[in-house]
Amino acid sequence: MNILKESDFRKEIKTAPGNAYLFFGEEDYLKLSAVRLAREVLCPDPSFSVFNEMRLDALDFTPDKLVDALMPMPMMSDRKLVVVSGLDFTSMKPADLDALCDALSAVREYDYNTVLLLAAADCFDAGYLPRRPSAMLSKLGELLTPVQFERSSPARLAVWVGKHFQHNGIHASPDFCAKMIAFCGASMFSLANEIDKLSYYEAQHGKTEADEADMRFVCTPATEYDAFAFANAIMDGRRDTALDILRDYRFRRVEPLVILGDVIRVFCDMAGVAAMQGGGATDREIAGVLKLHEFKVGLYRKGLSRMRPGALRQALDACNAADRTLKLSPQGYTALERLICSV
Repeated sequence: MNILKESDFRKEIKTAPGNAYLFFGEEDYLKLSAVRLAREVLCPDPSFSVFNEMRLDALDFTPDKLVDALMPMPMMSDRKLVVVSGLDFTSMKPADLDALCDALSAVREYDYNTVLLLAAADCFDAGYLPRRPSAMLSKLGELLTPVQFERSSPARLAVWVGKHFQHNGIHASPDFCAKMIAFCGASMFSLANEIDKLSYYEAQHGKTEADEADMRFVCTPATEYDAFAFANAIMDGRRDTALDILRDYRFRRVEPLVILGDVIRVFCDMAGVAAMQGGGATDREIAGVLKLHEFKVGLYRKGLSRMRPGALRQALDACNAADRTLKLSPQGYTALERLICSV
């Protein structure tokens, strides 16, 4: 089975569009970007978009409606675009999958269509690629060309952040872009929103350069950033910093058990990174096995390099003790303050 990369699809849709594609993978933002490109190429005249672009989502989708969408000829255009989104493939019954495949087989008859079937990252199991694709991917791959949208590498994501700022008239250095990814998270949806917020703020204040202090004032930190910063402060013995972060959690009324759960997850991820790093695995290999973004693996590796021997085990033991305390008594944030002071 031939699986296209995102870049391959972008080239193909401009030169020789196929009849049907399955978009899958971890980066949903890039899938929507590819849909926009397909719309620009296949439906260039917006006055005819009502005839040449059909959209079906999970709320009104049936296989029969898909066939109905395929049948009409395009108007004043060579091809018609049909976009299907929102289907939950993880809970799809075999009979429903068979009905979907039967409908998709009609694309061969109505070959003036280009169908884009979008599978959200958390609603599709692709198996273990490239060697062991899932049964569902293999079955759909007989009728559609699979296109995999992988998470961007840290370097590529930083370049994308810089270009997004540039588009908004703001300059952002590579160092700033890396800091923003660490602060706001690696989700391209979230980053796009935060970049636009910060760009507007800088422009309103007569600035043309993205500023770190402004970023921390304007942008919303990712939950994992808070947890990572909190865990790092605890590990490094920076108690004042850890207490400041805890006060911010408290101000936002984040439940103590939620905070502790996030911190434990950070420590467990760090333990996994440490184990694989000791075995000689690369950041990309670690990210694939632990289901983390490669950028986050790099942050964890840097954090591990500063730790004293046995510190991670001590921190996990202290977290387990805090977890028992929180579940047995209503101490709330006091238990977390004790955690900070015990490591």
